[in-house]
Amino acid sequence: MTEKKNFMNKRISVIIPNYNGSSTIGRCLEAAFSSEYDNFEVIVTDDCSTDNSAEIIKKFPCKLIPLDRHSGASRARNTSAKNSSGEILFFIDSDCILHKNTLASVNKVFLASEDAIIGGTYTVIPYDKDFFSTFQSIFINYSEMKKEPPDYIPTHAMVIARDIFMKSGGFQESFLPILEDVEFSHRLRKTGCKLTMNSEMLVRHIFNFTLIKSLKNAFRKSLYWTVYSLKNKDLLADSGTASYELKINVATLFLNALLTMLFFYFKNTTFLISIFVIYAVNLVVSRGLIKAFYKAKGLSFVIFATLYYTLIYPFPVGAGAFSGIMKYIMDNKR
Repeated sequence: MTEKKNFMNKRISVIIPNYNGSSTIGRCLEAAFSSEYDNFEVIVTDDCSTDNSAEIIKKFPCKLIPLDRHSGASRARNTSAKNSSGEILFFIDSDCILHKNTLASVNKVFLASEDAIIGGTYTVIPYDKDFFSTFQSIFINYSEMKKEPPDYIPTHAMVIARDIFMKSGGFQESFLPILEDVEFSHRLRKTGCKLTMNSEMLVRHIFNFTLIKSLKNAFRKSLYWTVYSLKNKDLLADSGTASYELKINVATLFLNALLTMLFFYFKNTTFLISIFVIYAVNLVVSRGLIKAFYKAKGLSFVIFATLYYTLIYPFPVGAGAFSGIMKYIMDNKR
């Protein structure tokens, strides 16, 4: 019986890139080593942190690999993968918290689809339960799990066979500062690799989001996503958090802003009626996310979350998209 159990419990290499993660890496590693699974290793590659996170990491029985220069998460992940001994690579981030049964779920889903790249996502409720962190966790959980097969597999919970990863060449190291998982997923899908999401594989994320951090995150993600999508010629694709719903949501806000100006200029109620009709259509388009808000936190939360999503969140997303278009144009002029 023991031999069968050990045979089925494949060795998992938990891979964590770290850069100035002193506020979260301790909780991340504590959770990883509290796992009920019995056959795993944890490899942390430190990307030349300037805080005391390396000292925190040394307190845990993991393999710590320091990089010689600050190079980004892609190089950190690739370095860890090259130094791994597991048949399964499980990529997470330094602000992700594993459940005690997460690694068992990783082993289970891998055994069912060994030739696929398998993704998990964030729990609906994050580690920090304030409004903006909860909004973001529900938004990402819904967006990444609603479509099968997905457009990409996120590196906050990515499972892949080590041999497939090594043959692929790993993550591109001379790429955008984010979205390396999107590029990696698209590249491997073109070679015939299957992408699939699994709802059993969840990690709790530590966001520590305030209003400003939420808006900054939306702007940054939108900027680089737009640059990548223009290069990839799939700007209008339904892709995870860059979903049809979000794009329509952003278009709705800016269209209604234009109609509002026209209403005040011409004093024509047709513009006012159009604003309410377009907003109502947007709510219908976004009904899946709105239901997710309600299911997670109830009526009061769904009201505030829907207002934030439809009336405030589109501003940084739209501004990021515009900045991304400008960056793409300028980069192509050089």
